[in-house]
Amino acid sequence: MIVVAGEALIDLVPAAGPGDAELPALLPRRGGGPYNTAVALGRLGSPVAFCSRVSTDAFGEALLRGLRADGVDTSLVQRGPEPTTLALAAIGADGSAGYGFYVEGTADRLFELPQRLPDSARAVSLGTCSLVLEPGASAYEQLLRREAGRGLFTALDPNIRAALIPDADAYRARFRSWLPHTALLKLSEEDADWLGGTPREWLAAGPAAVVLTHGADGVRVLTRNGGEFAVPGEQVDVVDTIGAGDTVNAALLHRLAAHDALSPGAVAGLGADEWRDILGFAARAAAITCSRAGAEPPYAAELGD
Repeated sequence: MIVVAGEALIDLVPAAGPGDAELPALLPRRGGGPYNTAVALGRLGSPVAFCSRVSTDAFGEALLRGLRADGVDTSLVQRGPEPTTLALAAIGADGSAGYGFYVEGTADRLFELPQRLPDSARAVSLGTCSLVLEPGASAYEQLLRREAGRGLFTALDPNIRAALIPDADAYRARFRSWLPHTALLKLSEEDADWLGGTPREWLAAGPAAVVLTHGADGVRVLTRNGGEFAVPGEQVDVVDTIGAGDTVNAALLHRLAAHDALSPGAVAGLGADEWRDILGFAARAAAITCSRAGAEPPYAAELGD
């Protein structure tokens, strides 16, 4: 089982079609980087559990229904009466998405460290807002460190939301402190530019592999043993990019599991053919997500998996 830990929220996405240009209608969509990753893993057929704190409000109930509909185990989900986090999405002409957040007093930031993960857990994936917003951020960080110490495969997707980070230098230092406890680091090129440093510097600090996404230009991986492999992006008519990076994250974990490579040693030992299969699978999955509105990752049948 892969455990995905982090926030679940509601994206408010501008509705398509005619409307008030200054005040467009907004459609609620299930979202949050970790939430999307868990849903994508469930749709791909990986055994997956979601670990978070979710509101008992109507949005929270909808988020849980979405997880269960795609086969995601919700036994690690904590509940609370606080409201659900809202993310206001702005879609650019090229389909790229920017976000504004409503996070004060919301349920997901009050996450507490679970006593233990299931015995079947093989990997834990973390990222996005959950590693920024206290006090929950410290609990997620403790989970990362604890499970890495227990020998679980750990994946980190920072998925930077700069508007939520009050002290950029402090966050960058904190990010570097996570690297010794991270087996797989996945970032967009925008994340990498914001964080500073280089993939080789990050690899030296701990990860077995660093995966970089380059939008339409494809996906690239650098490994601890000096390997570097890349695949081109899949050509598709982009509706929006919401959830594309989360889909990549899930597809990487799913395909690594298929190669029996959910361990740092196994990841470091993968060769060119294996990496091109893994990266190509992730690129195809992300392209399908980009071809439809909102975070709607593909099912296994759509990828021939």
